[in-house]
Amino acid sequence: MELQQIKYFLVLAQELHFWNTAERMFITQSALSRQIKALEEELGVQLFERSKRSVKLTAAGAFLRDQWLPLLDEINRINRQARKIHEGAYGTITIGYPGSIAYSFMPELIPRISHALPELKVVLVEPTDISFEQLLLDYQMDIAFRRDPATNPALQSICLYSENFALVVPEKHYLNEQNFNGLHDLKDEKFILSGLEQKSFYISSLHQIFDDYNFKPNVYIETDFGGMVLGLVSKGLGVSILPGSYSFSSLPNVRFIQLPYKVNLYVTWRKEDKSPVIRNVISQVQETALKFALKEEV
Repeated sequence: MELQQIKYFLVLAQELHFWNTAERMFITQSALSRQIKALEEELGVQLFERSKRSVKLTAAGAFLRDQWLPLLDEINRINRQARKIHEGAYGTITIGYPGSIAYSFMPELIPRISHALPELKVVLVEPTDISFEQLLLDYQMDIAFRRDPATNPALQSICLYSENFALVVPEKHYLNEQNFNGLHDLKDEKFILSGLEQKSFYISSLHQIFDDYNFKPNVYIETDFGGMVLGLVSKGLGVSILPGSYSFSSLPNVRFIQLPYKVNLYVTWRKEDKSPVIRNVISQVQETALKFALKEEV
């Protein structure tokens, strides 16, 4: 017994007309008759009472119609779902990201994913720089946005765009875009920064800034969470240097002064992972990144 035979039977049970059913199913009338007869022989059940003028369901045929029809609907639903999974339009994806893009890139990306892949569940996590590669390798995360490219050969990274670092000061601070001359203006200030002993491209970029200005910051508070840094700066507890995208946070009592130094944003995923979901999301990521790359070029 084949699924196609059941489909022929159910349409014939609805039409009760061999010619109409044959046209609807794109099959010849004789071929349809053979399929129904083969089904009856396999089941050992007469499904239809046939005469020259009419076709009627037998009691057994009516029973099978009522039983098979909802099952066929369920099979069709399952097949559609399988097709969506195959196409990468259904499932779950876990995305890791740094706090800096929570106010800019991510609010642009997530609606785009939601529109293009409405049945895809997105789980967002904010891991530390130390753990994100291992989370990817352990399949606890599928895609990661980081300021550093991956170092593990099992992972693949591409640079999406670059943006300027910015000096972050309280709103009432005496420094602004017009009178800022360099970090030497901040020799008496307390800094709120990520731990400068960490080994990453991001921290190396901060060291490069300080080295170029021949400046050693007085680090008063250490934290890797940019949202915390902004909150503390807004309370007047110090100043910081962060990626400029934090300026989209709209946090009051904070001012951003652009610095002539760039920091990159990378997207990273498992190199050998053939997941169509990841492929589709990476495509959305790259399209979203184009917008930010063009902004930086203007």
